[in-house]
Amino acid sequence: MRREGEAVEYHAATPVLELHGAETEAYLQALSDEVPSLYVVMREAGGGPQPYEVLKVTASPYEAQDYTDSGNELVEKVPMPHGLVAWIREFIEAHHQDEVFVKRKRDKKRIDLVEDGIGDARIAKPGDIYASPTLKRRRLQ
Repeated sequence: MRREGEAVEYHAATPVLELHGAETEAYLQALSDEVPSLYVVMREAGGGPQPYEVLKVTASPYEAQDYTDSGNELVEKVPMPHGLVAWIREFIEAHHQDEVFVKRKRDKKRIDLVEDGIGDARIAKPGDIYASPTLKRRRLQ
């Protein structure tokens, strides 16, 4: 689009920003940053006038982190326009549901009292639980 010194501005794509109701926690995280931002996921293009192709634009920092973990894509943080911040905030207000923290409770059942699978069922005495069974030998007459 324009060149200013060593900086070059490209119009790489016009991607669609999709928001999902299950991801509102991530969007809240993005809006709580000092500068609310979108994340542009790009991959090197194989030749051509543009060095990168745009794969995705997301408002979720968690999804952006997943793309950076692979190392194959380049993820750039781009400040959100004010109108987009308002739109995402409205989406969050309409779809966000706080998840209630439920602490896991342990059973009172004692599982260490039963020794299932220890020893051999052919051993009669409990004291010989780790003994090897002996074969009964018949006398040949």
